[in-house]
This record gives sequence, structure tokens and C-alpha cells, in this order.
Amino acid sequence: METRRFQNQDVVELVRGVSRLRVAPQAGGRLLSWTVGGAPILYWPDAPDWSRPGLIRGGNPLLFPFIARHWVDGKMGAWRDAQGVVREMPLHGFARDLPFASEVAREGDAVRMTLTDSAATRERYPFGFRFEVAYALVDDATLEVALTTTNTGDKPLPYYAGHHFYFALPHAGRAQTTIALPRNLWRRQLPDGATTAAMPGALQYRLDDPRIVDRFHCLDGEPDAPVRIEMASQRRAIDLDLRPPESARSAHWYAVTTWTLAPDSDFYCVEPWLGLPDAIHTGLGLRWLEPGATETAALRIRVSALP
Repeated sequence: METRRFQNQDVVELVRGVSRLRVAPQAGGRLLSWTVGGAPILYWPDAPDWSRPGLIRGGNPLLFPFIARHWVDGKMGAWRDAQGVVREMPLHGFARDLPFASEVAREGDAVRMTLTDSAATRERYPFGFRFEVAYALVDDATLEVALTTTNTGDKPLPYYAGHHFYFALPHAGRAQTTIALPRNLWRRQLPDGATTAAMPGALQYRLDDPRIVDRFHCLDGEPDAPVRIEMASQRRAIDLDLRPPESARSAHWYAVTTWTLAPDSDFYCVEPWLGLPDAIHTGLGLRWLEPGATETAALRIRVSALP
């Protein structure tokens, strides 16, 4: 492990064989880039606005305590608790805008970053918590990721965390790229914040299919196979295994969301989520932790060459 300057920022760099990872604990615990043999697996812009790191499109923003958009009485950006109190909640929660403490493994191939509650977070989310993310390079082409949430307070804690992986893919290669999914039922969020009814989902799509932009592929039971992205233009496959070896003690992922910004964006996002947007109101994936309880959601991402 080395601390380096990258885009005029201090970042932590992890290395294992030909696999190299950059993270910025002070910028929302953001995973910035991951390369394997010099090839970018995650997209990161050349000239991002570091004054607002939570809004940079790239890497892997951490989504906590809630995911995506929330609505109260037709107004976006708020949530209502069981007592009827309405509080602000930014898009994808507040974790991606806050500094994390970090600890790097002696071998330099893993890092654990931690965010805890503060007076500022309790204004929006009145709970005691510890939220940790661990990245570990398992081998030359495998990244293990774990999100661990602990209720450090004295009342039940509602949450649903998630990832927002920006996979590097030149936009011209979308038509030659497929995503294979486990059994699923799809939903999406409507412009007024309502969530659609569940509909049967296909097991494979092309990434130039406009129907899957901002679609929630809700897992129908325990995944029977990894999420697999095959990028013919890059001669690369990416497997997201939502059942890593420690799956017996891992929380079950609720959905995998597919999204991209525009037809000419050179990235495509595949996002494992523990719940759906507005789950605090709809119950779709809403999780509760009792005081003192801890829960981990883990996954593995493996890169391989296509023949």
C-alpha cells in the first residue's frame, strides 16, 4: 500500500499482482479506480469536480443509509419517520459526501473504511450507527467487497445500503455487451416517486436496450448464478457474485439496478442494492437492526478474458 497524489488528492493505492485499486477515504470512502493488467475495470473521469466529490460520476459511490430518491407529500429529498417527523435526505444518502476513517492491511492489498454518526448526521437520520466498507484484492482479478452496518444506538435502526459501480465501457460497445441476471422481477420508480408493481424480468439483456436504464431487477429468491457482464468490444467478462464464500452470514441483496447517464456515456452502472428507493415508506427492502446488532452484505467481482 502507498498513499499517493492523484488528481491533486491524497489517495490510498492497493496492489496485488497486476490488480491495482485507488480509494479516497476522505471523499465519501470512494473507490475511484480499479485496473487489471493496466485495463480500467471502473470508469473515472479525467477532470472531475473535487469540490463536490459525492456528485462525481465514476468509481463506486457508497449509498447509505438510504438509496436513491425519497418523497414526502410530492417533495423529493425527504423522509417521514414512524412518529410523522419529516427530515431531509439527499439523493443516495449522506455517506458519499462525508470523510471516512481508514485502516490498510499490512500486506497492502485491503482497506477498511468507517463512518460513524455525528451531530450533523443525526439531524437527518437520528440513529447511532457504524458503517464500514472493506475492499480486498483476493487475487490478480478478484475484488471482494463487504458493507457492514452496526446499530450503536438504543432503538431499532432502519437502513438499506448499496453500491453504484461505474463499469468502464465505451458507449459504442453497448450493442455488443450483454448482462445476464439471476431470476428476477423488475420494478422502477415513477417521476412522482411511486414504485411500479413487480413484473417478470428476463435473464439477459443487451446494454443498448433503453428499457433497462434505471430499472430495478429484484432478485427472486437466492441468486442461482452471478450477475455476468460480457463486453465483446473489450474482450472482457465481469462476474458479480452476490453469494461469496461467507454468504451464509451475509445479508441478501434485494435488487441489482442498471443505469447509465446518456447514450454517449462511456460507462454503465450495475448496482447491487439491499433495498429499493423510498423503502422507508414502501417497505420494499427496508431492513431493521436492533440495538447492538451488526449485519454484513458481501459480494465478489471477478474479471476474466473472453475467448
